[in-house]
Amino acid sequence: MKPYISLFKMRVLKGLQYKTAAIAGILTQFFWGIMYIMIFEAFYSSTTNPQPISLVELAQVVWLQQSFLVFIMLWFRDNELITQITSGQIAYELCRPMNLYSFWYAKLIAQRLSAAMLRCLPILLVASLLPEPYRFSLPPDLITFLLFIVTLFLGLLLIVSISMMIYISIFYTMSGTGSLLIFGVFGEFFAGMLIPVPLMPDALRRVVYLLPFRYASDLPFRIYAGNIGTREAIISIGVQILWLSVLVLIGRMWIKNALRRVVIQGG
Repeated sequence: MKPYISLFKMRVLKGLQYKTAAIAGILTQFFWGIMYIMIFEAFYSSTTNPQPISLVELAQVVWLQQSFLVFIMLWFRDNELITQITSGQIAYELCRPMNLYSFWYAKLIAQRLSAAMLRCLPILLVASLLPEPYRFSLPPDLITFLLFIVTLFLGLLLIVSISMMIYISIFYTMSGTGSLLIFGVFGEFFAGMLIPVPLMPDALRRVVYLLPFRYASDLPFRIYAGNIGTREAIISIGVQILWLSVLVLIGRMWIKNALRRVVIQGG
């Protein structure tokens, strides 16, 4: 584990150096958070029907989505990995005495973690100073906060496992654009980032609950907001672990098969 931990530390420290990009991201995501809440506020004010999630809870979800966007977005790309696969530089990676899947996995986790460390606290701090219903507030209780931390961490591992599938598919397509576009659009919708999962029609919501995407974003954020109870949260943690195990197993088998067909040309 020592090489993977060393890589993880180096990538985190490298990611923390991009402070200008982080400031730009903070301003952009704060703008989008305000805009989304305004849209939902208009929707709630135009209907008298009771909704499965309150506007205050939805505001908490929106701010957490914007704060931890790099944790949950599938279109977050590593151009270095894509170049290595498409240009033949993957040969250098194969010379390392390490498991390639684990090596890339640690690298991708570090990238997302370092980016979130720079952005999440400033966004949440400013959002906590806003008036209702835009204000970000503390969770209902300590148990809720602990469940949020656990599900957020498992969600990060889950989204990286899905991202690994994207990069492995590039061995076959030789293009990162198509894979990122398909997974990004598909995953973003079924994760509830475009339409909140509680506001989806019942039939669509059942499909969403069968797929892994919502367990990386919708689940931890709705737990924090108090929209998901303790019992459902604990059951969902089991589902997260199940999906994580399945995706890692498939990913390891798939990359092993992909590496068998790699042809590297050059002098």
